[in-house]
Amino acid sequence: MYGGDEVSAIVLDLGSHTCKAGYAGEDAPKAVFPSVVGAIDQMEVDNSTNGEQNSAVDSKTGVKDSERKGKRKLYVGSQSLGFRRDNMEVLSPIKDGVVVDWDIVDSIWDHAFGECLLVDPKEHPMLLAEPSSNSQQQRERTVELMFEKYNVPALFLAKNAVLTSFASGRATALVVDCGGGSTTIAPVHDGYVLQKAVTSCPIGGEYLTDCLLKSLESKGIVIKPRYSFKRKETRPGDFQAVDVEFPNTTESYRLYSQRVIASDIKECVCRAPDTPYDEASYSNIPMTPYELPDGQTIEIGADRFKIPDILFNPSLAQTISGIESFAEVAPNFHGLPQMVIDSINRCDVDIRRDLYSSILLAGGTASMQQLKERLEKDLLEESPQNARVKVLASGNSMERRFSVWIGGSILASLGSFQQMWFSKSEYEEHGASYVQRKCP
Repeated sequence: MYGGDEVSAIVLDLGSHTCKAGYAGEDAPKAVFPSVVGAIDQMEVDNSTNGEQNSAVDSKTGVKDSERKGKRKLYVGSQSLGFRRDNMEVLSPIKDGVVVDWDIVDSIWDHAFGECLLVDPKEHPMLLAEPSSNSQQQRERTVELMFEKYNVPALFLAKNAVLTSFASGRATALVVDCGGGSTTIAPVHDGYVLQKAVTSCPIGGEYLTDCLLKSLESKGIVIKPRYSFKRKETRPGDFQAVDVEFPNTTESYRLYSQRVIASDIKECVCRAPDTPYDEASYSNIPMTPYELPDGQTIEIGADRFKIPDILFNPSLAQTISGIESFAEVAPNFHGLPQMVIDSINRCDVDIRRDLYSSILLAGGTASMQQLKERLEKDLLEESPQNARVKVLASGNSMERRFSVWIGGSILASLGSFQQMWFSKSEYEEHGASYVQRKCP
């Protein structure tokens, strides 16, 4: 017995956009921070003349969570990322839902334990959320890292979709997870993911943010990153933004800073349209104002509806200039309603009715206004006559965003779950591959 009231388990959900960490049994994660990190090659810093100045800056910002890994220094957490540094690249450890850089994952976990939760991983069992289509190598690598580096007493790997269905109190459901990096649809039956029916598409929240950014740029609206201007008082109470030049800022950091602002615009003004978007009917729609950090107010019109509609009609992305790279791929992906129907049709005939009647919306992008209503409306039109379509989404947008973490928190604090842990002694006896038996 590892969990229980004396020692609470830690629940970790490393998503493609944010990392969520906290204690099992609580109703929201304690720490939520970006799952990208800033990286500076040590050679560049040491060779530059302002080496001493850099270290002074670090002590001033109090950045303790930087790690020296080989020849690069990593900065983790929204505070350290918000601070601009020369030659700092912004890197993500996850590509297409798969971890490609374990050093970065390592530093993200270090940050979660050491800086955010202030716990010693040796003393807590870990419940880790993983993508529904995680490969065997990825799972074994995760287990090795947790047992060998962090010496955790026990751990469990649970699939995102299963945790989401637990969070809503259902054993059978079709989970539509609209995350930062992709949208994944996974049927869950009696607490197990039906692997053969999992479908995924690379259109997620970050892709929509990029589309919005490019669309605004094509209209001549430039989003200035927060570090690129200073506010100067011209008259008492009257401020003016003055540009500041930083020639050594990397392109990836500039883009990251712009995305933070564009993402906020998306969350504030965008909503899914009730009917499929077309230029003519949305051309004279009333504008919505939004004030940028540098004080200029921009007006956003049809983009409020066009950007979210890319989820339902991926080919819309081709009409935005600057998004060509994905346009070649886009026609091969169907919109959300078609993906849902495809996924259900790959399942056994006996459970299709149950899946149609419990479609769960989860993930950060699912918090968008009117998304649930539009999906339900489209599915009613396209699904078989006898299907009773019901799309469920928590009314609380925080619960939609953190549904995977909340499911993990519920699962790890159940008394009946405590004998399911994969313990350190089992790992030492059977090796990492035993995870396939312990965590199906």
